[in-house]
This record gives sequence, structure tokens and C-alpha cells, in this order.
Amino acid sequence: MPHYIGVDVGTGSARAGVFDSEGNMLASARRDIALFLEPGEIAEQSSEDIWRAVSVSVREAVTQSGIDASDIAGIGFDATCSLVVVGKGGAPLPVGASGDSQRNIIVWMDHRSLDQTRRINAGKHAVLDYVGGTISPEMETPKLLWLKENMPGSFARAEFFFDLPDYLTWRATGSTARSICTVTCKWTYLAHESRWDEAYFRAIGLGEVADEGFARIGTEIVAGGTALARGLTEAAAAEFGLRPGTAVAAGLIDAHAGGVGTVGGKPPETGDAAGTLQSRMAYVFGTSACTMASTSEPAFVPGVWGPYFSSMVPGLWLSEGGQSAAGAAIDHLVSFHPASAAAASEARAQGVSLSAWLAGQAARHSPGLSAAAHLADGLHVVPEFLGNRSPFADPQARGLIAGLGMETSSDSLVALYIAGLCGIGYGVRQIVAAMAGKGLAIDTIVVSGGAAQSELVRQLLADTTGLTVAASTSPEPVLLGSAMLGAVAAGRYPDLISAMTGMSAMGEIYRPAGGPLKALHDKRFGAFELLQKAARAVRG
Repeated sequence: MPHYIGVDVGTGSARAGVFDSEGNMLASARRDIALFLEPGEIAEQSSEDIWRAVSVSVREAVTQSGIDASDIAGIGFDATCSLVVVGKGGAPLPVGASGDSQRNIIVWMDHRSLDQTRRINAGKHAVLDYVGGTISPEMETPKLLWLKENMPGSFARAEFFFDLPDYLTWRATGSTARSICTVTCKWTYLAHESRWDEAYFRAIGLGEVADEGFARIGTEIVAGGTALARGLTEAAAAEFGLRPGTAVAAGLIDAHAGGVGTVGGKPPETGDAAGTLQSRMAYVFGTSACTMASTSEPAFVPGVWGPYFSSMVPGLWLSEGGQSAAGAAIDHLVSFHPASAAAASEARAQGVSLSAWLAGQAARHSPGLSAAAHLADGLHVVPEFLGNRSPFADPQARGLIAGLGMETSSDSLVALYIAGLCGIGYGVRQIVAAMAGKGLAIDTIVVSGGAAQSELVRQLLADTTGLTVAASTSPEPVLLGSAMLGAVAAGRYPDLISAMTGMSAMGEIYRPAGGPLKALHDKRFGAFELLQKAARAVRG
């Protein structure tokens, strides 16, 4: 039986998983990747470091799976939407003040281009209608403009500017084809018209890109899952321990791979209703979080990115919201507390993460998962430490904590953790409401990502949003989404929708609490929005 590899490059690690044609995972492996953080919300990475981590992860996953390398028929990649700058022959070029050419990636979370973002948005360009009306510093054209204005040497010497998923497929195959996912969602490519908007690039100060016919950012645009070039090159195959010519698929952004790996899944075996492809919203809860809903017709929702045509599910429009900090926001929040260090030590002793330890403590102190919300009584958190991506498109928003006393016990740390989780859920509730206001009816949230593994997290997400939450049966739905791309490229499935239904299924279902708990969350949501308004007023 042929098998498929999914590769996922997140903010902190590269991972690889081996799957069979029905979506069962045989093995996985991961390696950490370096992240260089500096004042001014600067975040950089190294493409060489990432490629090494990918290569080792692929080799280890195949070895652990027990299958022969010749049984790997296809490979798919996903990664964060980070800007990779390479010169002749793929040589990395510096992108920051360090001058270190190895640090050639401006990471998605880097906000150095806030000034360029403001100037671009002031132009009210028509193309911005397809990014929620406002471009974000997490997207690539503000980053590219920053590079031109602050690192003109690197800008001029660059042979290619890649989104990280496209860099990985180029490194694997030599193909410069770009995924419709990356260029549409992060570069302002108009997929529904199959074109770049020349006027936009000239107006914002990147006329050179248009003059070159967009050669450095992509002239061949293909759907995710498209087989690229002649598959793995000799060099890449040697590094991966696979056969040259193994099918390689055009990739996806990491969150979108999570969406592909979840929203098309077969209904749960219990027979519970869990929505349809167009009533389900993928929620990929990791360091950051993305919400993704697919529709037959475009929906223009202020503050929600898109509508993007065919960028996740072929033939459907994607509305993409999200939270710039989600799992990272919870980690940051609990780190403030005096009991955090002792709790982290206890978690390490038990072999679990601090968040998992806190979730376990909350469950033990509550008669049920939903009842854990009572632990945060009087404590409210707006966890927007890295701004509000959706629905306000406000990168300068910041976090708030209300009701904090002088308690130093582990119980008060658990209370802060629960208040933070509720804040994450209320942010999702705002995104769903903004989409509902434009006709996008969501009834089910399908979760994936490392921060969504806890049953407590899933139940609180259902309670805070008032929606059904469903989990995938796959332990690694993001890796599965990338493996689906490889299965399509290898010809196992005729298209991505067929792979989605053939390789994924829904598992546990979590229903929102009613009665007094619903009333509690309604009141807490009112407090959440009041705090947001107060923060904007104070900042203004």
C-alpha cells in the first residue's frame, strides 16, 4: 500500500508524519527550529535551519513507521506564512539589522512593517477588499516594502521572495510554482481573476515587482495538491532518505492544512450531527489561531481576511479570521503569575506541558468541564497581547486583565488560566458574529492544533461561543492535511475534496452548556467587550 508524508513547519518546530491512504498515521517526528526575537516586535528565522529540521524529521518518521522508503508515494508541505529571501542559487540573504545572511526569514508574527502597513491601508486600494478591507503586517507586501526601504541591498540582490510553504516545495523540487493558497491569502493575488494587480504594486512603492512581470514572487500559480515538476530532486531525496521523483504537492499555509485535515471529515460514528462542509468553521488553535469558513459565494466581512477563491477548498471562497496570539497568549498570561514557576516545575515532573497541567487542575476542582468557568469568577482577560487580527484588524490592540488580586496560590493561577481560555473563546465568538452579519451561518467549530488537544479547552470553546465543537479522529490533523496534498499529487485521489472525505473523520462532539452557564458566559462576554472598548478609548 502506498503511503504519504505530511510536513508541517510551525513557529517553533518542524514535524513530519507518515500516513496510509485512509488517513491513519503510522509515525511522526519533530525537531525544534530557531526563532530570533528582538525589540520592536522583530522575529526572524533561518531557511537552512528549517530545511535541516524538515530533513531529519522526515527521515526519522519514515524509520519509525517501519515501511520502506520506496512505499512513500507522495509528500505535502505546509508552513507559516513567513517571508523567505534568497539570492542566486538559493543563497540566503539578510533581512534585518544583524546582517546575518542565515537569518533570511521575516516571520509571520514580525510587526516591523507597521508603518508600511498604515501607508498601504491609507491608499484604500481596491485589492484590499479581498483581505477584509485592511492589510495586516502579518502579510507579505508590507514586509516586502519594509525590506526595500530598509534593506535595499537584500531587496535588489534577491532572486526570489518566497512564502515559506513555497520555499519548501522549491527546495524539494526546483519548481518556482507558487500555491494559490499563499499568494492569494498573503500576497494580494486575485485568484478569482487569475492575476496580480499591477496598479496596487506601483501605488504602494513596489513598482519593480510589476516591472519584472512578478517573476520574483510568482508567475506560475497552482492549486494546493498539484504535482510539481518531476518530484523530489536527487539532492532533496538524498536528504530525506526517499526516492528521487517521489511526487511533491504544491503546499498550503499551516492553518489551511489544518482546515483541509478537518472540515471535510466524515460524520462521527455516533451519528451526531456535526454540520456540513459549508457550515463548519475550522479553528486551528496553536501559537496563533485561525478561523476558516468556506462558502459558495464570496462574503465581504470587515476585519476578516478574504474572501479568497480556492485558497483552501477548491472552488469555494474562504473567509479567514484569527487571533495573532492564542496558545502563545495563554503561555504569556500565566507566566505573569507568582505560582507559574512552581507549577511549571510540577508539570515537567509529570511529563506534561504547563497548560495541560493547569487544565488537569481545573478539571479536578470542578464537577464537570463546563463548570470550570466558575473558577474564574470575577477575573476577566482580553488576551490580545499581539493585537487583534479579527474582527477589528487592530495590530496595536493589547491585552487586559481585570479583577486581579494579590493571591499567589496555584489555585489563583488556575483561575487566571481559565479566564484566559474564556477570553480566547469570546474572541472567536466575535469573529463568528461578524461572519454571521454577512450571511455566513456557522453551526460547528472543528478544532485542530496543539492547544486544542485538551477536552477542557474544547468544552470551554463550545460554551463561550455557543456552538458545537467537533474534534478530528486524527491525532495530527495539520500533518494529515499536508499528507492529503501528497496523496492527491501521487494520484491516489482525483482531487482535494475527495482526499478530505477519504482520509479524515469527525470524532468527539462537544455541545455548549445551557441554562445558568449560558447566562454566565453571556455576562462575561459583555464584560469582555466592555474592556475592549475601554482599552481603545484609553489608547485614543
